[in-house]
Amino acid sequence: MPRLTELGGKRLPFLRWSFLRMLLGMKRLTTEWQVGDGREQALGEHVLASARAGDLDDAIRVIDEFSYGRSFMVNVGDEKGEILDAAIRRASPQRLLELGTYCGYSALRTARAMPEGAHLTSVEFNADNAAIARRILDHAGVGDRVTIVHGTLGDGGTTIAALESEHGFAAGSVDFVFMDHAKEAYLPDLERIVEAGWLHAGSVVVADNVKFPGVPGYREFMREHEGRDWRTVEHETHVEYQTLLKDLVLESEYLAPA
Repeated sequence: MPRLTELGGKRLPFLRWSFLRMLLGMKRLTTEWQVGDGREQALGEHVLASARAGDLDDAIRVIDEFSYGRSFMVNVGDEKGEILDAAIRRASPQRLLELGTYCGYSALRTARAMPEGAHLTSVEFNADNAAIARRILDHAGVGDRVTIVHGTLGDGGTTIAALESEHGFAAGSVDFVFMDHAKEAYLPDLERIVEAGWLHAGSVVVADNVKFPGVPGYREFMREHEGRDWRTVEHETHVEYQTLLKDLVLESEYLAPA
């Protein structure tokens, strides 16, 4: 007999109470990047209690199980996570930038997929999320491969200056960017990154949630610049932890202006 949260083999997130609570807390989620019911802290505690210490794969497994069975989490999820994994392996990057750490799930996947010797710097707006993610990454044994910076690229230059002065960001130094933060910040932050000169020809930028909740301006920008300074592949997929709501992940290679 199908579960209440499934219909015709499709997982329906809106039949889960944790999903409804998230919608009720959407204003807080989009301003503070926490749902407001303690699920982020609960996830951190659960990973430390349930995942084997030093086992990266087990930490990812535990977060997925928590997100399916206990509380709906707004990380990239397992299905879209495989798209991210594949993009990282194709790019074989050494310096990676993530915008939107949340609780560290995508950082875990990135650390697993990136080459030996590579380093990820992840920028997170919410200090509590950053602390949760650091604990999870340390527990999984990859804390030395990921640096979490509390801030935002849109803070008037403070975070960008810190990335350059304290974390080695310089002209042409960034090989890969993953964007999964405030949707209205995607295009402005991309423009800030390009203006800073951090990208080089062949750098890759992956953007989540382009269809849902949607970032139409970003998608339009990539279409307008196709073949000039960007080359983009659109990956059709689903919103995290369900198979009914459709989503798009954009994988864009920087061609660099002539």
